[in-house]
Amino acid sequence: MKKIFFFTVGVILVIFLNSCAGVGSKGVFGTGVSIAFDPRTVGTQIDDSIMQKNLMSKLVLRDKSYLLSVKTKVLDGRIFITGKVENPEEKLQITKLAWEIRGVRSVRNDIKIKENFNFSQSAKDLLITSQLRTAFIVNKKIKSSNYNIDTYKKKIFIYGIAQNKDERDLVIKEAKQILDVKNVIASILLVEDLRIQKD
Repeated sequence: MKKIFFFTVGVILVIFLNSCAGVGSKGVFGTGVSIAFDPRTVGTQIDDSIMQKNLMSKLVLRDKSYLLSVKTKVLDGRIFITGKVENPEEKLQITKLAWEIRGVRSVRNDIKIKENFNFSQSAKDLLITSQLRTAFIVNKKIKSSNYNIDTYKKKIFIYGIAQNKDERDLVIKEAKQILDVKNVIASILLVEDLRIQKD
């Protein structure tokens, strides 16, 4: 009788310890989210892990210091970026790189800037961004909610997802028509190019 009792207790302990190890682990890809409680499918977790590694590779190739100064996270094709860089243009270039990762659905860049704030320059850039945003809203052939716009030193950075090539071309054309714009840098994906389709 005692042997059966200790055997049963032993089995329960083994099961309990194994389940604890699963909950406390970082999962297969070290995401910090237990696979047992992660709402993503295993396929989505793999896709997210690949996207995250591809983005970090691109960042490190651009600047080795990003390995320590920039952190990335990918969840269900949505990229989240944090850290610190020297100036706004670096931040925008990082956002551009993120939008170029295959399968991306959205990018949130919360990187902080070390450079001192320039009110005059910022006001000019804000005006350009506002004018382009208005142009997108007025143009019924452009789904304005699908685009993020940033401007730095009269350079417009556009990120988003176009329904087709015609819409992408129209977005770039509208940006180039804004007064005083020096350059238009676009990272616009087509819906058909997305590995993970929108809901």
